[in-house]
Amino acid sequence: MKPDLSVKIAGVKFSNPVLVASGTFGYGEEYKSLIDLNKLGGIITKSITLDPREGHPPPRTFETPSGMLNAIGLANVGVEKFIKKKLPYLRSLKTRIIVNVAGSTVSEYVEVVKKLNRRRGIDMLEINISCPNVKEGGIAFGSKTKSAYDCIKAVKENTSYPIIAKLSPNVTDIVEIANAVQEAGADAISLINTLIGMAIDIEKMRPVLANVTGGLSGPAIKPVALAMVWKVAKAVKIPVIGIGGIMNAEDALEFILAGASMIQVGTANFVDPQTSIKIVNGLSEYCKRKKIKKITDLVGKLKTN
Repeated sequence: MKPDLSVKIAGVKFSNPVLVASGTFGYGEEYKSLIDLNKLGGIITKSITLDPREGHPPPRTFETPSGMLNAIGLANVGVEKFIKKKLPYLRSLKTRIIVNVAGSTVSEYVEVVKKLNRRRGIDMLEINISCPNVKEGGIAFGSKTKSAYDCIKAVKENTSYPIIAKLSPNVTDIVEIANAVQEAGADAISLINTLIGMAIDIEKMRPVLANVTGGLSGPAIKPVALAMVWKVAKAVKIPVIGIGGIMNAEDALEFILAGASMIQVGTANFVDPQTSIKIVNGLSEYCKRKKIKKITDLVGKLKTN
C-alpha cells in the first residue's frame, strides 16, 4: 500500500511535507520547465516587500565549501506587481502556495499582508523576521523576543491566512524566540534561516561579496539547523518546519525525526532542480521499507535514551 505523505498544518492540507524554500525558487514559474511543480508539497515565494527592491549590488552569491553565501538584499517586484503579475500563474497550480513577507518596519509587514489578504491562490504566509528593523538600528526583528512578538502579533491581527514565523539562527536563545512567536499567534515556525558568514579574496584583499557579509546556507549548516529544530520542536506546541542543508531524503528524515512536521529544500535547488521531487519519492520509499503508513507517524520519533 502506498504510504500517506500528506500533512495538515493550521487547517491547510499538503500532499507531502516537501516545500521549496523562499529565495531559492523565484516566484515558482522560473522552474516550470525543470520540474513538475504540482508534485511539490508547496512553493514558498521569494520575500515580498511593500515596494519593489533591486537588492544589493553584485557580486551577491559565492560558493563555499559545502554551501553558499548570498547577499541578495530581498530583491523583488513589490507586493502590487506580485499580485498582478506573479500570483495569477501560482493560482493555476495544484500545489499549495505560501507567500514569504518581509519589511523594514512592523507597519510595512502589516501593509503587505493587508494587500495580500483574501487573494485567491494563497494558502499561508511565511513571515521573514530575519529582516533588519530600521527603527531599532538595523537589528533583525527575530533577534529579540519583544520585536519578534510585536511583528508576528501585528501580522496575525491583520490577515486571514495562517502564518509561519521564519526564525533566524543568529540569536542567543532560539527557543526563547520560538516561544515568543508562538505566544504572538504564529500557526507554525520555520527554521533556520541562513547563518551570517563572509569570504575574502586574498589577492584583492577585499570581501568577495559586495555587501561584505551574507547568509550561509547548504550542507555546512545542517548540523546547526538540526539541533535548533530539535530544541524548538520540544519546546513549542505548534508545528515546526525544518530548513538547512537538506539535500536528499535522508537529510529530510533526520529533520522529521527531530520534530519537523515539514521540511524546506533551499540551496539544493541550485545543485539539482529535481531534488525536492527526489526527496518526495525517497520519503515514500523509506516509509514502504519501514512499513510506516503515515509520514506524520515519524515526526519527533528520535530516540535519545
